[in-house]
Amino acid sequence: MSLLCYNRGCGQRFDPDKNSDENACTYHPGVPVFHDALKGWSCCKRRTTDFSDFLNIPGCTKGKHSNEKPSEPIKPEVKTSSEPELKPKSNENVMQSRRPVEAPVRPSPDAPLVRLEQKVSLSLKQALEKLKLTADNGPSKEEEGSNEVKVGTTCKNAGCNKTFLDAGSNEEVCVYHSGVPIFHEGMKYWSCCKRKTSDFNSFMSQGGCTQGKHMWTKATASKVVPCRHDWHQTGGQVIITVYAKNSDPELSYVEANSSVLNIHILFEREKEFEHTVNLWGIIDVSKSQMSMTPAKIEITLKKAEPILWARLELPPQPEKNEPAPDSNDEDD
Repeated sequence: MSLLCYNRGCGQRFDPDKNSDENACTYHPGVPVFHDALKGWSCCKRRTTDFSDFLNIPGCTKGKHSNEKPSEPIKPEVKTSSEPELKPKSNENVMQSRRPVEAPVRPSPDAPLVRLEQKVSLSLKQALEKLKLTADNGPSKEEEGSNEVKVGTTCKNAGCNKTFLDAGSNEEVCVYHSGVPIFHEGMKYWSCCKRKTSDFNSFMSQGGCTQGKHMWTKATASKVVPCRHDWHQTGGQVIITVYAKNSDPELSYVEANSSVLNIHILFEREKEFEHTVNLWGIIDVSKSQMSMTPAKIEITLKKAEPILWARLELPPQPEKNEPAPDSNDEDD
């Protein structure tokens, strides 16, 4: 069973039975140093102004992997001249202060996911309202003539079973589900109203929760696309930025447990972004949130412990019959 190395700058998995100097860990034995906008490590001389470059500074020391967290704090304690210098009274106190802190047990990734608090900016609401007004203007008369609806056509909105009879059908109010179907742990429901049931027939017969116009022709299905995203961290938070324009607050969400993050974003009407992150560290879900603006989405995760993360995602754990990857190979 592989373990996670907590040496600063490593973050790799290793086999404790094969942990030797031959399979060396490359890490920083020092502490982070931030001074005059420069960032670096106390154990080596390299400095940079960019936080991402700082995280990617290769280790300067080789040794064995360790699954014990370093006992030194991230920020060294500053001593003022008025404070008396404290000296240990005995060797026993010295040994006690150097005793490493045991790493906490990592929570199960299979724990239930909880949706993060969602904050929508006023500018995004205004942008979406403007797009909605543009869409409600409908097709031109020439387009309407070329796409004539046949009598008996069923409305394509989810939850509406009305059929087209004549031009008067366009004036009817359509009651439908604006969200998407969700099937989770045996329960079935719509994301827009969340009336949960375990019976599929009951789920299919649920009446709509949104009023609007009938849709006689099928809308273009959303397509799953990649979306640019990056991350940075502070002492107590990890911030993930997803550059999705005009995202839909009703159909977008981020859910998480202590160690897993699931991102689902619908943006620019027909684009969909899905991404699951097996987090390197542990977070406090109750103090985490997502903020939505017209240009991007920021996911702010509260760290459970104020430690420096070596990376955002935990390295994949090898299969039982597959040897753990050698950290030296990755550096090459």
